[in-house]
This record gives sequence, C-alpha cells and structure tokens, in this order.
Amino acid sequence: MNSDSDLQIAGDILEVPHLLQPPREHPATVAEFVGLAREIAADRSQWAHLVRYDATTRWYHWLRTGPGYEVWLLSWVPGQGSGRHDHGRSSGVLTVLEGTLTEHTRRGTRALPHGAQRVFAPGYVHEVVNDALEPAVSLHVYHPGLTEMPMHTATAPHCEARPVTA
Repeated sequence: MNSDSDLQIAGDILEVPHLLQPPREHPATVAEFVGLAREIAADRSQWAHLVRYDATTRWYHWLRTGPGYEVWLLSWVPGQGSGRHDHGRSSGVLTVLEGTLTEHTRRGTRALPHGAQRVFAPGYVHEVVNDALEPAVSLHVYHPGLTEMPMHTATAPHCEARPVTA
C-alpha cells in the first residue's frame, strides 16, 4: 500500500512560484463575473450617488467596462419593466441592489429581492418588472458587452417566446 500524500509526491505548490496563476486584472469566468457584481454591490460608494429615477422611462447608466464586458446600473420605479427580451450573444449577471424586482420567464415567475442574483446565457428570454410599491436598483454585467436586446412576444403567459420581427 502506498502511503505517500499528494504533498509528499508533488511538494508544496506555494514553494514553486512558476506554477501559480497570476491574479487576473479583469474577470473571465462566470464565477468571476458574479464576484465582480457582488463586489460592486457591496461598495455603495461606487454606484449609489449615480442613481436617478425617471417616471417616463427606465433609467440606466454605463458604470464600467473591461476587456469583453460592461457593467450597467439601472433604476426601476414602480410599474416599470423591460419587456420580454433576450441579450443576443451576451451572457449576463443581474444583481438587485435595492428594492425587489420580478422576473417572468416561460418557466414561471420569480421574485428577486435585494441581494438576489440571476446568471443567464445567450438566448435566455425573460422580462423584468418592478411590481413593488418602492423603487428598485439593479446592476447588470454583460459578457461580451451588450450589442443587441431583441424583444419577444408571447401568445400566453409562460409560453415559448417568439422574436419580434419588423
């Protein structure tokens, strides 16, 4: 029976600096994009002073960008919604910073309270609405940066969405 541990066989990886991965300046994985969103959400000084509310349209503000991604800040007064849409070729992370939003998909409806996060892949169709009585603020990270947001129609609640064509 072999009683050697992995450490005895390979040695301490921290003693071999050339095997360590350098820390990344920008996120590149889903987990790192989720981490970026959490980091920004936790530091109100990065975003709270920028928030504006507009009763006529959803307000949004481009917060930052990096290689292949961008971060947006959105506000939602009661009753405002996104319409049923997808994000083209972009994946994303939605984080609720203040208030509560509601997400509608073909699979059902989900409340997104303060701190909730949703991760989605290209082609994910949803509608986000502020059904609450208080304003809400959300953070959106897109990779690659958002270049299109096709709108969709649905013939009945929770059914398969269809792209809107001109």
